[in-house]
Amino acid sequence: MRKQVLLLLFVLVPLLAICQKNKRFRWEIGFGLGASNFLGDLGGANRIGTHFVRDLEISLTRPAVAMHMRYRANRFIGFRANLAYGIVNGNDALTEEKYRKNRNLNFKSNIIELSTVVEFYISKERPGHLYNYKRVKGWRSVDIQTYGFVGIGGFYFNPKGFGFGQWYELRPLGTEGQLVGDPKTYSNYSLCAPIGLGFKYGLNRQWSIGFDFGLRLTMTDYIDDVSTNYYDPALIAAAQPTPSRAALAVHFADPNLQQIPVVDGIGVTDPGNQRGNPAYNDAYMFTHVTLNYKIGRFKKTHSKF
Repeated sequence: MRKQVLLLLFVLVPLLAICQKNKRFRWEIGFGLGASNFLGDLGGANRIGTHFVRDLEISLTRPAVAMHMRYRANRFIGFRANLAYGIVNGNDALTEEKYRKNRNLNFKSNIIELSTVVEFYISKERPGHLYNYKRVKGWRSVDIQTYGFVGIGGFYFNPKGFGFGQWYELRPLGTEGQLVGDPKTYSNYSLCAPIGLGFKYGLNRQWSIGFDFGLRLTMTDYIDDVSTNYYDPALIAAAQPTPSRAALAVHFADPNLQQIPVVDGIGVTDPGNQRGNPAYNDAYMFTHVTLNYKIGRFKKTHSKF
């Protein structure tokens, strides 16, 4: 609980401090509904995995929801705090890259993210009448905003693998030798850097709809429980508390399809050979259609931004 509280303070305090500098601030709250996708070692396109969009597997798109609070500082800059939830997954069975397909790993994970971003507005609101009276000439207030954003956040994840008819948590199994101590067991918490683009159209002075796309670069390579090399299955099994857990751990460490020939007595999934690619950390994406409501005070004059 202490980690969550510290993360909440880390994300929200800068936003609140900025807002206190100006009593005529404009607040906005919103809700988003959309999709999440994963970019990492498992599944993806017919090539070696990366954290870039070219490795996206559309069929694994899953639902995502979000809530946010925005402070519009001036015409050019705004600040937004976000709470988001999504599901990400990957499956080697969906790729035709022969080594990934033979590896035969799969996973899914819930993502719970808390973040704050700085928005940089490209377009300007066109001001008009506060009220849309009939027979009054001139434009009504129209708020069309295009923006880019960048920020920092933290998120929780917990990869699970499907086998023997059900889902199992992978982290406790130490599939890359973590329970033996090489490498150390990874954390369920990590930092991320949201970057992306958005668009918002004002329906009236207080309500607007929008579209928000963001890529999350992360500080972990274990969202999918895959990062480094295959480990000795005998040592993985010996580190488990029961024989049934040992069987699960050995299976999820290496469920390969044996489709790659053994060369000189060495198989591609033998201990020490590549299981993942630690050169790239995992990444994920959130895409939301948003509904926004301004709750700040409005002066009965033209909008200043």
